[in-house]
Amino acid sequence: MSNISQAIWVEMLKARRSKMPLLTVLAFSLAPLAGGFFMFIMKDPELARRLGVISLKAQIVAGSADWLTFLDILTQAVAIGGIILFSLITSWVFGREYADYTISDLLALPTSRSAVVLAKFFLIVLWSAALTVVITLIGLGVGTAVVLPAAPSEVFWQGTITLAITACLTIALVTPIAFVASAGRGYLPPMGAAIMAVILAQVIAATGWGEYFPWSIPALFSGMAGPAYATLGLVSYLIVLLMSLAGLVATFAWWELADQAR
Repeated sequence: MSNISQAIWVEMLKARRSKMPLLTVLAFSLAPLAGGFFMFIMKDPELARRLGVISLKAQIVAGSADWLTFLDILTQAVAIGGIILFSLITSWVFGREYADYTISDLLALPTSRSAVVLAKFFLIVLWSAALTVVITLIGLGVGTAVVLPAAPSEVFWQGTITLAITACLTIALVTPIAFVASAGRGYLPPMGAAIMAVILAQVIAATGWGEYFPWSIPALFSGMAGPAYATLGLVSYLIVLLMSLAGLVATFAWWELADQAR
């Protein structure tokens, strides 16, 4: 592929000059802040009694005010919220070329289409990973501010590893969204597909077949439906990998073969 480094630089420049990175950071920051609020409620029984319904929700979601529970909340936020937010990033990266009518100009450049697609995926992975790191750091700050009880280092290591793997599983599933953004030529089709994926993930997981549906697997891994790894085997991870590869191949094929005239 020719000019791949230049293509990556251009994609990163587009992101840097937009407000999207800041908006996505602000949106994802709500997860650790909400988790910290639940921890605060659980630590103060008197305040919990005064808040009534909110305290009940906090008990259901949080369980107990400790680092293990707080890290679980962050991981589950990445599993569910990440599907929407990472899909939003993917929709913007691929769909803006059609929405801004720049697709023809982009393809007229002396850069291969494969290099352009690869650069866009590189930006999406980098962006999504950076967001995961940011909310983890914010979460550690929030947990410290709430004064959660001290925990062994193993709790932090295991929680961080689980969160990282959950993020990787979620990021891997943006490739079909990239294809929908390309084939749908805009923002709305991929976001509609992402919302449908989240809804189906909840429904299918509730029926007990979530381990075979790609978008249910990150949530199951995060422990949202019980202890982490409880229902997942090698087949589940292969399903995520195959879905990711299918989306990747479909996106490259679309950009290489489809008529991109606008």
